[in-house]
Amino acid sequence: MNRAEDNRIFVETESFRRLIEELEELKGSRGNILHVIGAPGTGKSSNIYYGIRKLGMNVYEVPCNLETVEVTAEEVFRSILEDVKSELGVDSAADVYRRFAEFDAVLFADRFHDSHDFSDSMGFSQWTLGAGGEALKFYLKCIREYLRYRSVFRDMNIIFQTAWRLRFRGKKPDIFTDIPVISPLLCHLLMVPFRAVKIDYTRQETLSIIRAHMDCADADEIQGYIDLYGCRPRLILEKMKC
Repeated sequence: MNRAEDNRIFVETESFRRLIEELEELKGSRGNILHVIGAPGTGKSSNIYYGIRKLGMNVYEVPCNLETVEVTAEEVFRSILEDVKSELGVDSAADVYRRFAEFDAVLFADRFHDSHDFSDSMGFSQWTLGAGGEALKFYLKCIREYLRYRSVFRDMNIIFQTAWRLRFRGKKPDIFTDIPVISPLLCHLLMVPFRAVKIDYTRQETLSIIRAHMDCADADEIQGYIDLYGCRPRLILEKMKC
């Protein structure tokens, strides 16, 4: 339920209503950066794709199609830029950013993070898992690019499906959702310079989402999975289908 094609079945929740409000604001303005955060398994991109389609937004989704994860930050940036230039039919970075401003928003979601899930390429999330300090270099490169073209960036909207997972004691917690005390603080800080929406659910919403996808599922069984994995319907659906 976290892919564009999964939105044939979608249950609107309170989180989704908050997201729709933010997307409506973006559609009528420029110069916004919206972060959509949420624990792994909550279906962040599903909410984004459904909201975009519901509002009829004209959105360009940035790709990341790496041939290998054994590349530097500079090579990753160059690969992404070349793919975008090819798709938009332009010749320079400046032209790319000017074209971005023609859309209601530019989206960094599944095509960027998880292209390895539906193609032979490697997505950005695969690269960051082993990139180490190169990941920081990539983000610094993006900041420099923003400062260089900031006058153009003020005319565009950007939507990030945001996750930052760290390896810790054999696990990969997301710093915005999975670490007690620290995660709520980071979420609050993120909302100071940017717009942000957190995708999370109540137990009843989680139950409703799962039942919408598996109408024969037993409620007590679902509650047991919620106790085990939390209110993460996509993750629970994956476990129940195993």
